[in-house]
Amino acid sequence: MARPVVAIVGRPNVGKSTIFNRIIGDRLAIVEDKPGITRDRIYGASEWNGKPFSIIDTGGIELDDAEPILKSIRMQAELAIEEADVIIFMCDAKAGVTGSDEEVAGMLYRSGKPIVVAVNKVDNIGRMDNIYEFYNLGFGDPIGVSGSHGTGIGDLLDAITDNLPELPDDEYEDDVIRVALIGRPNVGKSSLVNAILGEERVIVSDIAGTTRDAIDTPFEKDGQKYVLIDTAGMRKRGKVYETTEKYSVMRAMKAIERADVVLVLINGEEGIIEQDKHIAGYAYEAGKASLFVVNKWDVVEKDDKTMHQFEQKIRDHFLFMTYAPVVFLSAKTKQRLHKLLPVVQHVADQHNKRVQTHLLNDVVSDAIAINPPPTDKGRRLRINYVTQVTVKPPTIVVFVNDPELMHFSYERYLENKIRAAFDFEGTPIRLFTRRKSDEG
Repeated sequence: MARPVVAIVGRPNVGKSTIFNRIIGDRLAIVEDKPGITRDRIYGASEWNGKPFSIIDTGGIELDDAEPILKSIRMQAELAIEEADVIIFMCDAKAGVTGSDEEVAGMLYRSGKPIVVAVNKVDNIGRMDNIYEFYNLGFGDPIGVSGSHGTGIGDLLDAITDNLPELPDDEYEDDVIRVALIGRPNVGKSSLVNAILGEERVIVSDIAGTTRDAIDTPFEKDGQKYVLIDTAGMRKRGKVYETTEKYSVMRAMKAIERADVVLVLINGEEGIIEQDKHIAGYAYEAGKASLFVVNKWDVVEKDDKTMHQFEQKIRDHFLFMTYAPVVFLSAKTKQRLHKLLPVVQHVADQHNKRVQTHLLNDVVSDAIAINPPPTDKGRRLRINYVTQVTVKPPTIVVFVNDPELMHFSYERYLENKIRAAFDFEGTPIRLFTRRKSDEG
């Protein structure tokens, strides 16, 4: 089930990123140290009073550098208005209400979306008086917060969760494989959807209410039910998408959250760019099964080495997703298209695979015998046993004498041994280390 989306909007230097990090608990500021994952986070997940939601810092959405600041803020606000369920309008207690604030307020007011005004930099009691002028923006009670001290964040989260919509439960049966297509503009997402379905089914609708939703298309092939969650509905949505090549993170994340399998589309003609790594990183962090789809393969000049060389480039750029298979195809000519769905089904099966505890322990015991855990200051890691606790993604708990002795490189070694024994192609594996006494 997709979580509601909260967006933070405001002028530069009002502290959007600091508040963003406060709300997500700084968890994503210290993402796992996996090589190849980009560090600048603008999207995260949080929960307050039992209500989960996703949050995005629109200030991190890079728009055209040539754009004047105000125009850039307006575009970020437009994007938030279109995609978010609740908008945090971030202002600055020191600066007071500025002309830019008033202009953005006008846009937000017309949107009809729930708006929460957060006035940052209320770093002491004396500054609390500064928040009253923000009533003039017309959104009710402004909330004074301090990103640097963390005060007021609880009140802000209360206001956010009070305004979150109730989202319907996912309507698909468990045996349906939900497939999201993600990728930067012009990689051919809609073309691939149409090619898979064999007909022009994906029409971007102008009917009110359809613009904010990914387009779901259920279909069945060889007895397996699928639903395609297409993010390409963003193509013609006003100025934001026309004036920037920046991919709409909010819409992609909604699709990723609902998916079992994520197809990361890459333009075979243009090759890999940094943006592709951002997009793939979201699928990895969400714990989804994934595969790379290199589209437009029909226009690539090739010999017998081209495919291998391109795949090697993918491996070099996406070091954090070495488990994801690569499929080369052309949505336009349908060349190699028949290879796609069998791979989708295979990685979905791996994503949902459960391995019996005794088999896991046999593999780990063999791994330890071949390469014993290293010592640290004279103490050696002792692995007592391992067990898989959940699927989607497969999550394994390793019970040890002292979790601090589990070095990242040894954890990677165990993961590789588990993959070699049980496949798990196309899915991340989560390994958690726990002290033996924690098992109860």
